Amino acid sequence: MHPRTLALAAACLLGLTAASSAQTQPAGPSPAAPPAAAAPAAAPAPAPAVHLARIRGTIAAIAPHMLTVTSRDGTKVEVALADPLTVATLKRVPLASIKQGDYLGIASRPGPHDTTVALEVLVFPAAMRGVGAGHYGWDLQPGSMMTNAPVTGVATQKSGRDLTLTYQGGSVTIHVPPRAPVVTFAPATAADLKRGRKVFIVARKDADGQLSTARITVGTHGVNPPM
Repeated sequence: MHPRTLALAAACLLGLTAASSAQTQPAGPSPAAPPAAAAPAAAPAPAPAVHLARIRGTIAAIAPHMLTVTSRDGTKVEVALADPLTVATLKRVPLASIKQGDYLGIASRPGPHDTTVALEVLVFPAAMRGVGAGHYGWDLQPGSMMTNAPVTGVATQKSGRDLTLTYQGGSVTIHVPPRAPVVTFAPATAADLKRGRKVFIVARKDADGQLSTARITVGTHGVNPPM
């Protein structure tokens, strides 16, 4: 099956049109009038703000083109579903199978003695290499971070593995304990969106506060989205 899966990021495209200007030309042998000043180019319109909301929770209801999710704080959230809709699920990956060069997304938190400890590890398929690259704040837990980057170092410890991820501008070594979920994407369909299943959604929020998405990650076969 084609490896298209969930993407943790959204882009907004904006077309800009340059304004043209005309100059007057001198006529006949009489002295030329000074050329008219070129009309100033129109300032490009500001890009519309793209507001994203990460939704983690349980499917409460399903309707055509609409999903209702009970979020972690117990509130009901309605998300409009785009057509076409991409649905992905997850499968477990052995921690020992991760090697240098793999592209990962690791949510982490500060650990003891200035360490960084993984909350979860997502092994991206090759088709998604480069998605969400960088090291930035995340909202899985208070103070958590997300690092999307290739593995540049692997060290096996008695209590797990230490993975070094290098991103533009820096690197971080993250300790992955044995109990941290390690997953990768697997294909799914809209038929897998069933009441009671866990979901992770990155939704767009419009100016009226309405949420919409074209991609959903849903938990199946006992593997829930840990992101």
